[in-house]
Amino acid sequence: MPLVDHLEELRQRVLRSLLSVVLAAAACLLFVKPLVRLLEAPAGSIRFLQLAPGEFLFVSIKVAGYAGLTLALPYMLYQGLAFVLPGLTSRERRLIAPAVAGSAILFLAGLAFAWWALAPAALKFLVSYGADVVEPLWSIERYLDFVLLLMLATGLAFQLPVLQLMLGILGLLRWQPMLKAWRWVVLAAALAGAVLTPSTDPITMLLLAGAITALFLIGVGLVALTDQFKSEIPAIDQSPPTAD
Repeated sequence: MPLVDHLEELRQRVLRSLLSVVLAAAACLLFVKPLVRLLEAPAGSIRFLQLAPGEFLFVSIKVAGYAGLTLALPYMLYQGLAFVLPGLTSRERRLIAPAVAGSAILFLAGLAFAWWALAPAALKFLVSYGADVVEPLWSIERYLDFVLLLMLATGLAFQLPVLQLMLGILGLLRWQPMLKAWRWVVLAAALAGAVLTPSTDPITMLLLAGAITALFLIGVGLVALTDQFKSEIPAIDQSPPTAD
């Protein structure tokens, strides 16, 4: 297609993706109170306050937006793939489906890990630190900002093995140099844990840094398995698709 047609197709797919987010967020807004209760679960018995008129309304819209974006991600990925697939080689197209599936699974795993492990550990530390001085009465908006940011950052950090695997399959990375650089990875994971976590407690940073390090090692193992697999089978045809 001419460049103008490509741009028009891209515009249509972006609009469809945005529309899917809006529709999913509107649907989530109908069930926002159960979603808020679910996000409140890591805080245990902490009481939440509405410190300004309409605060919970804006919080509800924000939670519905995050939930709608999460639900619409598969459709958004489909639109992106439908746009780029015709220009990829046969080998690259074989990599797309496993990479997208693995990315989605790891993103959901990151959300679950943040909700189940990181948020409770961080909140327990922060509450116990000042328990003998202050009574914990939290703003619902600030609490949900903390939890949602932590979950989003963790979900993105869990994409590391997919990135390693894609670079390994494309021949840009080998597992031996990655494994030899494990000390730098531990340092980078510690820095990432400090940057990505919205709190300043060491428990959350250590848990996230440990998870990133473990994911890196899993990615090294996947790249090593891929290298072994490629050495045992004939090279895959990398020629671009022919036009009909």
